Amino acid sequence: MFISPMLLHKSDEPFDSADYLTELKLDGIRFIYSVDDAGKVRLYTRHKNEVTARFPELTALDVPPGTVLDGELIVTDNDGKPDFEAVMSRFMSSRATTPISLVVFDVLKAGSKSTTSLPLLERKVILADVVPNDTELLSKVQFVEGHGANYFDAVKAQSLEGIVLKRKDSRYDVGKRSHNWLKVINYQYADVFVTGFRKKEFGWLLADADGRYLGVMEHGVPPVEKQRVYRAPIAKETDDFSYLVSPIKCRVKFRNYTKADLLRIPSFVEWLA
Repeated sequence: MFISPMLLHKSDEPFDSADYLTELKLDGIRFIYSVDDAGKVRLYTRHKNEVTARFPELTALDVPPGTVLDGELIVTDNDGKPDFEAVMSRFMSSRATTPISLVVFDVLKAGSKSTTSLPLLERKVILADVVPNDTELLSKVQFVEGHGANYFDAVKAQSLEGIVLKRKDSRYDVGKRSHNWLKVINYQYADVFVTGFRKKEFGWLLADADGRYLGVMEHGVPPVEKQRVYRAPIAKETDDFSYLVSPIKCRVKFRNYTKADLLRIPSFVEWLA
């Protein structure tokens, strides 16, 4: 049974509130783990793509029939941190055998009954009953009450993705984005140069001060800022790209550097020239 997951809004800053639970934001792939009344397991992405056959090791977990769990599929690196590129590599290949873990943070159905209308804290208690023991394959995300600012500082010190702040009394809003769940991303910042742009779909080519390619910026650029690049003098063109005579310096925020030393999901912050 697929249940469309509840989605998060963004918060620019962490905060402390006794009305919220604070969790680590895991850098992986959102998964719905479903066990029907007959005990058959089905795995879904957030977009309702069934991917059960790709992860046979998750089909024999000790989860009771009539259960639907919400969580994140991750692969951990040698330091025990989630590795997004590694989990995507495992996800995209039917032959890969990289060890994966499903870390769950909510229960949407238990004992064949919906739990989505219950407050979050009650669902956490039920989740602890459904998954009493954490294993390498299946575990529960840890949480604290309040202390969002300190938790976020610890996340930054460990170069992790961010935190999630959830109202204790929040119901599970199926298929909706809710301000009751907030994500605070641990962005990194860099001063880079826009060297050109894609011609067929939006995307700015980025490079560092030495001209080393850093990837394509596709998000977070206000329409008024786009015009500065499109009006700039063009040095040369190909079928797919236009290259500027003079690169334009700007600041971007991004999730992290990829293994190829590219910026992951760069987003425009401001012009620097």
